Formats: sequence, structure tokens, C-alpha cells
Amino acid sequence: MPSQLELLPPFAYPTTILFDLDDTLFDHANTARATLAMSTAGMAEFQGVDLEVLYQQYSEILEEMHPQVMAGLYTHEDARRLRFQRLLAPYGLGTTASEAAHFAQKHYQHYQHLRRPVAGALPLLEALKPHYQIGVVTNNRTLEQQEKLQQLGMAHLIDALITSEDVGVLKPHPRIYHVALERLQATAAETVMVGDNWTADVVGALEVGIRPLWLNRFGGIKLLPQVEEITSLEPTADVLLSITGQQLIASTGRVVRKPSSPEA
Repeated sequence: MPSQLELLPPFAYPTTILFDLDDTLFDHANTARATLAMSTAGMAEFQGVDLEVLYQQYSEILEEMHPQVMAGLYTHEDARRLRFQRLLAPYGLGTTASEAAHFAQKHYQHYQHLRRPVAGALPLLEALKPHYQIGVVTNNRTLEQQEKLQQLGMAHLIDALITSEDVGVLKPHPRIYHVALERLQATAAETVMVGDNWTADVVGALEVGIRPLWLNRFGGIKLLPQVEEITSLEPTADVLLSITGQQLIASTGRVVRKPSSPEA
């Protein structure tokens, strides 16, 4: 017998589009790479160090500690310091708390300055906004995500920001999706979730009856062939069609349904 997640329901044309934020609308991965390059520039300890290796080490530590921060085991300041103590230790740096905290502060300032959207994200939101409700569902702190949306020029395009900090659970927990539906007064069947994380965004959405669209920017393996996948948020017209099953008529700003149904 197929599992529940293998049986995709007959989804309706949507009224509501949910997005993940980090690495879906906000290009965290490339911002983090650029930040590491800036933070370590001119430091003898990093001469000849492969930036991609350093980024992978940084990402693994971040992935491990982020749920602990969201669970309240660390403040975000303490977690940032501890992350950099672990990252810097193999290079003979960050041996004291003050040294790690100084590097972490400098790094975070660079990270804030270098934030960039995922290519195509802003035009896509602008195309969707006149016709659909738009929500962001994210596993992060509310203030930080508000700052990102404001800096990226997206805040005015978002109808609701739902964070794990506010709700008290991380995606893929169903409650965070139910809160998003309640705030936007939408049903699951008329909602689409666009996100890059297979478990948090795809499985989480499916569990509550929301149609997922997987943004697979980094060549991941799709575990359910029935789930629709895109590899970019460009070109806007193609992504809009994948999300909504409708086409944007650029000359009028109207949307029209594609000839076949979304289930076909």
C-alpha cells in the first residue's frame, strides 16, 4: 500500500502562496559564502584554505545548532559565539570566548550588509501580489526575518510572516502550517508551499494537505516523483505557471488558467 505522502490530493487552483524564506526568497547560501570570504580576508590563518570547505563546515555547525537555539537552549548571541569557536578552532583561532564573540560580531555585520535575494524572487512576488495572498513560513527568529524582508524590499509584498519563534514549533510540525492558514484565512487545498527544504517544506506541507513546490537549487534528490520541482525562480512566467497553474498576461497584468487542470 502506498504511504499517505505518496497519495497527493486533487489540489485546487490556489488563492494563497506560502514561501520559505532562507534559501528560497533570501539567498542565504551565497550570502554566507560571501560573508565568510569577507570575514577571513587578509587573515594569515586562512591563507590557502578552500572557501567551499570552510562554508561546508560553517553550514554543518549551523544546521546542528539552529534547532537548539529555536528550542531555547541558547540565546542567539551565545549560539553565534559557540558556532564560531567551533569553526575557528581548527585554524588556531577563537580559543577564548571574547575572541570568538568579536569574530562573530564582525561576521554578522558583514552578513547583514551582504544579504541578497534569490535570483527572481522579487519579480515573482511582485507578479503574485495583486492576485494571491502571500505568506512566509520560516524556522527562525521573528525580528531577524522581519529585518531580512525589509532589507530585501519584500516586506510590503508579504501578507503574513509566520515564524517558528512565534508559533513555538519548527517546520515540518503541522501546527506552524495551521497557524499560517488561520492567519491568511485560507484552506489547505487552495494553498501552495514553495520551499527548498525537502523535510520542512515539502513533507511538512503534504502532511497538512498543502500542495508543495520544491525549489531544488542545489541538485538534491527528489524522494517523491509526484512532487513538482523547480530549480530556479526564473523566468517569472514559468515559475508562476508552476506555482499557480495560471499564466500571467504581461500586457494587462491579468492571470488566466492554463488549458489543462493542475492535476493533469
